[in-house]
Amino acid sequence: MSITTIFCFLPNLGGTELILIMLAILLFFGAKRIPELARGLGKGIREFKDATKEIKSEVENSVNDEPAKK
Repeated sequence: MSITTIFCFLPNLGGTELILIMLAILLFFGAKRIPELARGLGKGIREFKDATKEIKSEVENSVNDEPAKK
């Protein structure tokens, strides 16, 4: 996955801009809080993926069970 794919919502984002954004994040949150924030973000993404998989499987099961009931 390329960096342009990750930041596709910012099409004209170059290397200098990325460095400035990372520096601003470092100054704003501090070096000790960044790993904690990254862990929390990862946990949130994992929970979201698990929830979407669960919903998708429930929908597929209900679609598969529907013809059997008729």
